[in-house]
Amino acid sequence: MHRAFLPALGLAALACLASPALAEDLQFSVYGGYQTAPHSGVDVSDGTHFTAGWEGKSFASPPYYGARVTWWLEDLGHPNLGLSIDYTHDKVYADSKTLATSGWSHFEFTDGLNLVTANALYRFPQDGGRWTPYLGAGVGVNIPHVEVTRPSGKTFGYEFGGVTLQAQAGVDFRVTERWSTFVEYKGTYSKVDVPIDSGDRLKTDIFTNAVNLGVSFHW
Repeated sequence: MHRAFLPALGLAALACLASPALAEDLQFSVYGGYQTAPHSGVDVSDGTHFTAGWEGKSFASPPYYGARVTWWLEDLGHPNLGLSIDYTHDKVYADSKTLATSGWSHFEFTDGLNLVTANALYRFPQDGGRWTPYLGAGVGVNIPHVEVTRPSGKTFGYEFGGVTLQAQAGVDFRVTERWSTFVEYKGTYSKVDVPIDSGDRLKTDIFTNAVNLGVSFHW
């Protein structure tokens, strides 16, 4: 288990213990999918600046995946409003052109660009139907595994990166009373500011886009 997954498990466990009376429908979900990221500017405190081209490599080890727990607020009179805690194992690799331009031999957030967010969701039940569209948005933090190798030194470890914003839209299909599947789009924005070798700091803003396919268990 990735060490960065532990904060998400702890948050979910605390929320489950603290909030059982706040929701009638408790939902546990896991998902995977295809995730990409557009180019972003990289600034280092030593004056280095370049534009990084990112590759997602969603299915390469370690793969892209996520998990979340959601409470639909039935008992509070808002059955279509939900609150969730979401962990996403995003990841990005600098492409070969970026490495050649920067002079760095290795630059990744691949174990991964770990995101933990608190979100609000709203669902749109269809009368007599199994399909339920939903929308969501939230805010949280990113905990990247920083991997940088450059002429001045090497960085390899988890760091606190900064704030992350998240938005999602999808549709859930109820298979049985307890189980459903879903497909969704998820977009994230992460402001990353981390220490690297030689006492320098690296800053970049990373956007990711993902199409997820998952399964949910309804408690």
